[in-house]
Amino acid sequence: MEYVNLDAQVGDLSGVLDPARYLSRLPSISGDLPPGARAFATDTDHYDFRSRRCVEDLTLRAVRGAGGEVMEVELQHSCWKHDQDLLIRYAGVSSFIIDPFDEDRGTGLGTVILDEILPHRDGCSHEIACWEGTLAIVCRDLQAEWTETICSSGS
Repeated sequence: MEYVNLDAQVGDLSGVLDPARYLSRLPSISGDLPPGARAFATDTDHYDFRSRRCVEDLTLRAVRGAGGEVMEVELQHSCWKHDQDLLIRYAGVSSFIIDPFDEDRGTGLGTVILDEILPHRDGCSHEIACWEGTLAIVCRDLQAEWTETICSSGS
């Protein structure tokens, strides 16, 4: 598996234009998601902008295991909003896309605007839209874990 550049929009990401549309569809599609993806997607804090566990405003810190069947995506907190970082572990990865991919910049896609977890024939797709690009992973399932962090003025 390799990094892939795309000129067109990745997947659905309907929420980028209309977050309410994705959230209104989520109850009807959540039963088709694998257990870990369903738990993360339907967590009431996930999309609540006022919640400390809202993914919006996290920053993509690292992507580990790209090209393998197991991957991790680490998202860093923003001190003004979060008190934890988010680590997402993907199992059974069948596709990984980062757009745009820049070897010099690495994973510097910036701050998360929105993410969507959708059912997929291989399990689920997780698309993370950031200010400077998009990350999309298709996998059998995922596990999201909020991890303690110490907030510093440099974060």
